[in-house]
Amino acid sequence: GWRRRCCVSADVVLAATAGAGRGGTRQARTMAIRRKTTKTPPVLSHEFIIQNHADIVSCFTMVFLLGLMFEISAKAAVLFVTLQYNVTHPATELSDSINLYHYGVKDVATVFFYMLVAIIMHAMIQEYVLDKINRRMHFSKTKHSKFNESGQLSAFYLFSCVWGASIIASENYASDPTALWKDYPHVLIPFQMKFFYISQLAYWFHAFPELYFQKTKKEDIPRQLVYIGLYLFHIAGAYLLNLNRLGLVLLVLHYFVEFLFHTSRLFYFSNEKYQKGFSLWAVLFVLGRLLTLILSVLTVGFGLARAENQVLDLSFGNFNVLPVRISVLASICATQAFMMWKFINFQLRRWREHTSPQTQSLKKKPVTTKGKSSRRERESEVNGAVTSNGADSPRSRKEKSS
Repeated sequence: GWRRRCCVSADVVLAATAGAGRGGTRQARTMAIRRKTTKTPPVLSHEFIIQNHADIVSCFTMVFLLGLMFEISAKAAVLFVTLQYNVTHPATELSDSINLYHYGVKDVATVFFYMLVAIIMHAMIQEYVLDKINRRMHFSKTKHSKFNESGQLSAFYLFSCVWGASIIASENYASDPTALWKDYPHVLIPFQMKFFYISQLAYWFHAFPELYFQKTKKEDIPRQLVYIGLYLFHIAGAYLLNLNRLGLVLLVLHYFVEFLFHTSRLFYFSNEKYQKGFSLWAVLFVLGRLLTLILSVLTVGFGLARAENQVLDLSFGNFNVLPVRISVLASICATQAFMMWKFINFQLRRWREHTSPQTQSLKKKPVTTKGKSSRRERESEVNGAVTSNGADSPRSRKEKSS
């Protein structure tokens, strides 16, 4: 009798474990199916394009590169990959042959190709550098977007500053400031300078599709469009009006100041007590605006105004006439005034956010007979004074919570 009972109990235990195992495998299968459905969006959907936009764009660039290998498509692919409008000066006894370039309609194809390259580089920096830092730091949503913006722009500004400074040093623009307006119009430019301008236009044009790829908030899109449009307007204006030397110097000066600001903001996100970089940036920002106005007035207002050839000639690329000079100076001065206005508002907002928690804590402090506040009140006052800095230009903590 006891043997039958043991056999029956053993059969019950085995059946129960088998059922549990089947149920566990079913749950695991359903969980795996759910995970797969959530991770893989439908093909050609918005989420699919956003997640795989770098791979899609890289396939397009490979089409242009593969086109160079075949004779049928080589002529069309060269328009996108290489710089156009090459002019070769023959060698003389004193110098070797020189390859110079000028601009034209075919530059649009080259800008389009390098815009695709900029999208790929943007995705590589985002995935292999910024995303890894974001996982370690655990930023909030607002800090996450601003950290990505500052990380991308600081890398671009650093690369452009080093590249532009090397061109300035090789062409001796720093040692001879009169070279900014001497022998105008500067129609023929060296390879490095033309490639620099093509790369600048390609980068700022790539910022438009990045608003979609990065899921930019609707309230941030107008601000992004304003400064992207300002960059494109001034870079394209300097390139088309043959003011490429002045534009190169002003870009390097402006990029250096902006690089300092975005690196200071990156350090601030890692440690909110870091404020020294913003103080240095505030001083250099004002000096940068003054130097920009001085160089612009010297080049356009005095150098080009005293030139002998002041006739509008589109075929020769001469735009040295009074209406063009006034328009150039007006656009530069208006942009500098707009940037100073934004800078003053930014500094005033920082000062208000830093002082408002201290005044509120003084008003809320209760009047006691012993003259001592509670421990919880002292801690809230200290926390409000320490974390109320607005160096990364967000709203105050109370507005975030509301």
